[in-house]
Amino acid sequence: MSTLSSSPAAAPSGHERQTTSHGPVAPGEIAIGVIIGRLSEFFDFFVFGIASALVFPRVFFPFVDEQTATMYSFAIFSLAFIARPFGSLLFRVIHKRYGRGTKLTVALFMLGTATAGIAFLPTYETIGMAAVAALALLRVAQGLGIAGSWDGLPSLLALNAPAGRRGWYAMIPQLGAPLGFLIAAALFAYLTMQLSEADFLSWGWRYPFYVAFAINVVALFARLRLVATPEFTHLLKSLELVPSPLGELVRTQGRNIVLGSIAPLGSFALFHLVTVFPLSWATLFTKDNVSEYLLVQACGAVLGTLTMLTSGVVADRIGRRATLAIGAALIAVFSLAGMLPMFLHGSKVGAYLFIVFGFALLGFTHAQAAGAINSSFASRYRYSGAVLTSDFAWLLGAAFAPLVALSIAAHFGVGYVGLYLLSGAVGTLVALLLSRNLEMRDD
Repeated sequence: MSTLSSSPAAAPSGHERQTTSHGPVAPGEIAIGVIIGRLSEFFDFFVFGIASALVFPRVFFPFVDEQTATMYSFAIFSLAFIARPFGSLLFRVIHKRYGRGTKLTVALFMLGTATAGIAFLPTYETIGMAAVAALALLRVAQGLGIAGSWDGLPSLLALNAPAGRRGWYAMIPQLGAPLGFLIAAALFAYLTMQLSEADFLSWGWRYPFYVAFAINVVALFARLRLVATPEFTHLLKSLELVPSPLGELVRTQGRNIVLGSIAPLGSFALFHLVTVFPLSWATLFTKDNVSEYLLVQACGAVLGTLTMLTSGVVADRIGRRATLAIGAALIAVFSLAGMLPMFLHGSKVGAYLFIVFGFALLGFTHAQAAGAINSSFASRYRYSGAVLTSDFAWLLGAAFAPLVALSIAAHFGVGYVGLYLLSGAVGTLVALLLSRNLEMRDD
């Protein structure tokens, strides 16, 4: 197995990748660390997202009608995304004062504690509005923890990709999304099928949050084992994957931050429209068995994983920019020719088709979304620029997607949610048109 170089060049030669004065760091180790880290983060968020549609409206908001309760639940869901930029600033200070390892430990401990804390929360019937306030605070803590968990591994992996394989290596970190959702959906499907509704709402829904805490512990040790090594630290510094001055970053890279935040809008909007939103639609507007939707979504996640792998191959052949443009165009077509007919009459078959095709598109487009964010910055600004831009991209594209989609469905009909998805795809295409920096830079 080859090793990663500590040379400051973005794409070292094969010989340079073989050695480093501090010892080798195998790319396979970095890839495993990236996937484990992303899987744990996405599992946490999907557990909360699924619970936001199936559990929280009834457990924490029984004092309003079910649709309003779901709206409130999705509002709390968005708090983590709102907290992320503030978390990045907070952990930036911790990183500078105490180092990357301490920052990562504190962040994952915060994330795991918040996730486990949700499992122990009393319900509204027990302590009233204090339960809602506690849920909101723990959700904010999740957002702060996610922000601080950025370790630079995805950028390091992409920068050291062999020539002609950058699209593939940029895709690897994104595998955590479908894999994390697959585990979360399968777990909730099992619980809803095996438990009575009363038992599920009483204690069954808490179990996935315990599992999330356990996965976080494993992820913490897997990532610290790599991040804490002198070889890794030296490699990051030599590639300038360290925090850059914030004022200078905003002043010199403002355009890249704005365009980088808009570029993944189509993918990020689709992200929660195929994961969280269909569950709320099934619960509120149909009498269908929600376990079936979860199983269909789990199958969709498998398909999304396969299309992610395909995207890595395609991006290496035609370029990341072209791949993103094709993905956005497909989302635009899907939002009109796909989502409107499939969902317009509220049929179960239409919903299932939407989920399956949506996951296929999500895998293809999401695979290169983060790479586009990272690659738009020169090496000096890539570490901090990727963090800040990612925070804003998730805030704009995903934070309010379930809430907006549910509002549209309630007032105009579920098929017209496609118009919301179309706006995200158009935003992506406009950003690609305005930006010429979305291929991986060499500086």
